[in-house]
Amino acid sequence: MSRFMFPRQVRLLNAGDYQSVFNDTSTKVFAGEFLLLARKHADSGRLGLIVSKKTDKRAVGRNRIKRVVRDSFRHHQELLNGLDIVFLARQGIRDVENPELHKRLEKAWKQLAKKAQKPNFEQKQRKSKQK
Repeated sequence: MSRFMFPRQVRLLNAGDYQSVFNDTSTKVFAGEFLLLARKHADSGRLGLIVSKKTDKRAVGRNRIKRVVRDSFRHHQELLNGLDIVFLARQGIRDVENPELHKRLEKAWKQLAKKAQKPNFEQKQRKSKQK
């Protein structure tokens, strides 16, 4: 049960964490209603969520989206180990039902993991650090 928790170690906690992902993004997965940005990180996989009022005016809707994303991330943590990931919700995501959002997230996590394992992922990471 404890392996599916969402403790502080697996979250992006401050603005600096988010900024480092935005500055050193080496992999992107666009899935229509959301965007995943990732960069390599030495520790276990970490997730940051950005769900603005533009995506859903009501807090209940924004919290539902965050809850589904966190749940999906917890179940795919082993696959995403070593990545800092920012989930950026876009307009239209509030119209997606929970089961459909789970399916889209599962597909996106797999795409992200596959892209992260490619050799050019590491090269992009080194180039961005040199700038």
